[in-house]
Amino acid sequence: MHAERLFRLFPTAGFLAGILFSPSLRAADRAEVARRVDAEYASLEALYLDLHRKPELSYQEVETARRVADELEKAGLTVARNVGGTGLVGVLTNGPGPVILLRSDLDGLPVKEQTGLAYASRTTATNETGEVVSTMHACGHDIHMTGLVGAARVLSTLRNQWSGTLVCLGQPAEERGGGARAVLKDGLFTRFPKPDACVSLHCNAALLTGQLGFVEGFTFANVDSVDITVRGVGGHGAYPHLTKDPIVLASQIVLALQTIVSRELKPGDPAVVTVGSIHGGSKHNIISDEVRLQLTLRSYSDAVRKQTIDAIRRICRGQAEAAGLPPELYPEVKVADEFTPALYNDPALTQKLAGIGRAWLGGDRIQTLQPTMGGEDFSEYGRTADKIPICQFWLGIVSPEMNEAAVKSGKPLPSLHSPFFRPLPEPSIRTAVTALSAAVIELAPAR
Repeated sequence: MHAERLFRLFPTAGFLAGILFSPSLRAADRAEVARRVDAEYASLEALYLDLHRKPELSYQEVETARRVADELEKAGLTVARNVGGTGLVGVLTNGPGPVILLRSDLDGLPVKEQTGLAYASRTTATNETGEVVSTMHACGHDIHMTGLVGAARVLSTLRNQWSGTLVCLGQPAEERGGGARAVLKDGLFTRFPKPDACVSLHCNAALLTGQLGFVEGFTFANVDSVDITVRGVGGHGAYPHLTKDPIVLASQIVLALQTIVSRELKPGDPAVVTVGSIHGGSKHNIISDEVRLQLTLRSYSDAVRKQTIDAIRRICRGQAEAAGLPPELYPEVKVADEFTPALYNDPALTQKLAGIGRAWLGGDRIQTLQPTMGGEDFSEYGRTADKIPICQFWLGIVSPEMNEAAVKSGKPLPSLHSPFFRPLPEPSIRTAVTALSAAVIELAPAR
């Protein structure tokens, strides 16, 4: 089917068919982008340092969102604030052409920074339970925001190099898994220009700075949190025959859960069932009447996700019945509402972006990586009825010195969410700005 016919029937598919063969920008034009990145770098690094010092928790990103919105307005975008709570959407219309959405997350984490950096966060906040906690950008969202602002500045300045509409999304609450749903519910694809493609990047704690990593297809996993309350009949530890011990029952459930992946799922279907927390009892000689388990589940397909959850419910019920508990004391299994679906990178869009990366940065800086069992709610933008192609690629942030030290010592590099996580600002910020700017320029070429 010709691309023109395909576009009339399926606009998104037609867009992808067109971009697969779009020419790469001339070297002179790429050099102009590099000059603009050079001109902006000092102020972008200052922005990054300021954002790093002042992280805000999910659903509390008031000052962070204000700062990013102000920066986008200065770059010439029309900005709507308080989208999906504390989110923001900036729009720059630059003639006819595709609509490209660039997304950055805004929130920090309840982690006390221990990097020893002069600009380390010393900020605290009150979390959703009323506890005062230290906060840190331990997942690189400060780099993501800086890259978004930098790309907006470059693209606004070099409007002769692209044609279409740029949508810049500052999304709240990625770490809680609800931010993407919130901005979609608030009309991201109806109040604002509907994208032909959604693009984002994410810091990678094992990739050298200056490099990009790409994964086609499933990239991040379905993420579910499950709470299990195991009930029993309490009593004296000296008279166990008069009780129904929930600690023993919980232990049997934990062991039985290990058979879900090894014996119930089809070999080759990726999944994880991890019991991350178990709490029960109060004293040596008391048999309690309750034990609480907390689980994280990971999978890629919706079918495997459902099979895993159904198996957990069945195992809990079956173990309780085997222990002689009445139905009213069977374990209670609750699946949290803040479910993050698997992120599926559209293969055609991913191939195009990887090609752009090779053309702009050099083939030695582009890596093909494997999917992970982490979670990312950027996935939501590709799961609406519109079936918009999305791609999130990796941004290297590890300094060569840190990597060499890790290799010599045999100790792993600090991971995402670690209190020791420390991106190297330069050239990470330059690479982020260049990659995002190049994506829009090449996906929405000047006419």
